[in-house]
Amino acid sequence: MRRSATDPHAPAGHRRARRTAGAVASATLLLPLLGAAPYTSTQEASSTGLQGAFASAAADYHVPQSVLLGVSYLQSRWDTHDGAPSVTGGYGPMHLTDARTALADTAALHHSEGTEDARGDSSRAALLPETKVPESAELPARLKTLTKAAELTGLSAEQLRSDAAANVEGGAPLLAAAQKDLGEPLSDDPADWYGAVARFSGADDSATAATYANDVYDVIRDGEQRTTDTGQQVAFAARPGLAPDTAQLRRAGLRTVSADGTECPATVSCEWIPAPYEEFGDGDYGNHDLGDRPASQSIKYIVIHDTEGRWEGVLNLIKDPTYVSWNYTLRSTDGHIAQHVKAKDVAWHAGNWYVNAKSIGLEHEGFLAAPDAWYTEEMYRASARLVTYLSKKYAIPLDRQHILGHDNVPGPTTSTIPGMHTDPGPYWDWQHYFTLLGHPFHGTAKGKGHGKGGGLVTVLPDFAENQPVYTGCVTKDVPCAAHGSSEVRLYSLPDETSPLIKDIGLRPSGADSTIDVNDVGSRVSTGQRYAVAGADGDWTAIWYLGQKAWFKNPKEQPTAVSSFGLVVTPKPGLTEVPVYGRAYPEKEAYPAGVPVQAVSPLPYKLLAGQKYAAGDKVAGEYFYAPTFDTAPHRVVIGKDMYYEIQFGHRVEFVRAADVDLLPSTS
Repeated sequence: MRRSATDPHAPAGHRRARRTAGAVASATLLLPLLGAAPYTSTQEASSTGLQGAFASAAADYHVPQSVLLGVSYLQSRWDTHDGAPSVTGGYGPMHLTDARTALADTAALHHSEGTEDARGDSSRAALLPETKVPESAELPARLKTLTKAAELTGLSAEQLRSDAAANVEGGAPLLAAAQKDLGEPLSDDPADWYGAVARFSGADDSATAATYANDVYDVIRDGEQRTTDTGQQVAFAARPGLAPDTAQLRRAGLRTVSADGTECPATVSCEWIPAPYEEFGDGDYGNHDLGDRPASQSIKYIVIHDTEGRWEGVLNLIKDPTYVSWNYTLRSTDGHIAQHVKAKDVAWHAGNWYVNAKSIGLEHEGFLAAPDAWYTEEMYRASARLVTYLSKKYAIPLDRQHILGHDNVPGPTTSTIPGMHTDPGPYWDWQHYFTLLGHPFHGTAKGKGHGKGGGLVTVLPDFAENQPVYTGCVTKDVPCAAHGSSEVRLYSLPDETSPLIKDIGLRPSGADSTIDVNDVGSRVSTGQRYAVAGADGDWTAIWYLGQKAWFKNPKEQPTAVSSFGLVVTPKPGLTEVPVYGRAYPEKEAYPAGVPVQAVSPLPYKLLAGQKYAAGDKVAGEYFYAPTFDTAPHRVVIGKDMYYEIQFGHRVEFVRAADVDLLPSTS
């Protein structure tokens, strides 16, 4: 699905659409059916930039320019992605879908690595299902809009995929055709286009289509301006007070989906597709555990995953009791959400039983190892609204020590560390996501990102400009396509020729870390906070995995900002402190009938003089639930207290009795 560095598609705006005489004649015959003006060449539109392409296409097909711009913004934020498809095979600023073509590329992808037991609890046998997501034989209409755009315009599929101006022109007649199908005139008033916008989403149910259309009209009311990934300025003025004709949706012929049973905000489209709680085989069961959260256990984390497969196939997996589970799946094309496991119950998704028992898991339709397989703006927005709702309901702070990527979840024991999953990976835009959550990252102390003002740094590279080289997206050791990234690489010295920081847990042999897209041994991620260990010119050092780790942090393009906060450091007299991947109770806390779980230190050490950003202070806790019968289930809470810390790329835990909690400036 991804495009290699040698992809033949030149950047959008550099290629020019061309037509055969037959194609032009075909398009000319079709245009009167849509009430469109005579064809304006995409070459002419390209010459005036992307803003001009929107103006030309809007005029050609009598679609209000604000509607065309609003739809495109919600799909792609007007980016072209160099002609590469989204995670669901959508191309260009209008996200015209051609999933069949995109599928041919996806087969070669490497995926998120990991051999973990998703449940992550040694009290029962591991469930290690086949992880390959089956593909649906028949593609739904929402994944084939580019074909229809080609029919309406006479442009080739290649032009619509690779040329931004052609892509915009392809989106306009789809909107116009939807307007005609609804029996509506090609009005110049954007308020008259609600039904067509809803249909453009590709959703087959009215709730999802309405949510999508409402988001487009929010964009139109607010107005937008942005510099795209090709450096072009695109903007349109706000239309405050615009009230679309929402009654048009009733004539759109879409099915009705009930939100009954779901735990979602009213601002998203959500349906209940339950994961089965069933016995199978020889007394085994799946694919989650019944619980009573938050009454019995607090919910402290939300874990962000990607599916490594497409919507239809992923939903087939969640219905299988022999497979694993998660709480929600989010669809990329239109932001539709399916809930599978109630928040009170414990899904098997993170590979760490302590985290599973205290978290909610969200799977986003997408692929880690596909840098150009971008997520739509609508999915980011739907996910942010869902997380905002859950954070308020369960008092989960909106920060990177509570909103975790699967790649931030620690291995619960030493043996599990190498097999932990690495999604959503370096191409998930954490800064944009937290901006949508209403909590954008920023510095909280004076300084130039070296921590001099606050003793901590918050990792904050410019996503588009930060493009570290990764390998292994398709072929081992072959560079992935250049792309923006949320992650920053760490070195043993302030020099990019020095060795990368080693991860003794990931590589017990002491082997070097790599720049493989799945190797998290020497990377920090946007929004994570670390204690500063030093500075040298354009370089900043942090404490990381028990080592001093350096990252490039130039003043003219900083990759971190100074922050205040709390840190932990070993108590006086201790030369080192054990680090844990789970906060389990002491053995004395376990009642009769509940096997004592080992408090297993990891191979890492927190050494005297080092500091690490501190998160919550929590009591040791264990949810005993290895049987289908819930009668023997127990929540064990100990007296031993732990601090969650930002120790490496993943969070870890230390016993509160072993450390002092200090302000970061002390």
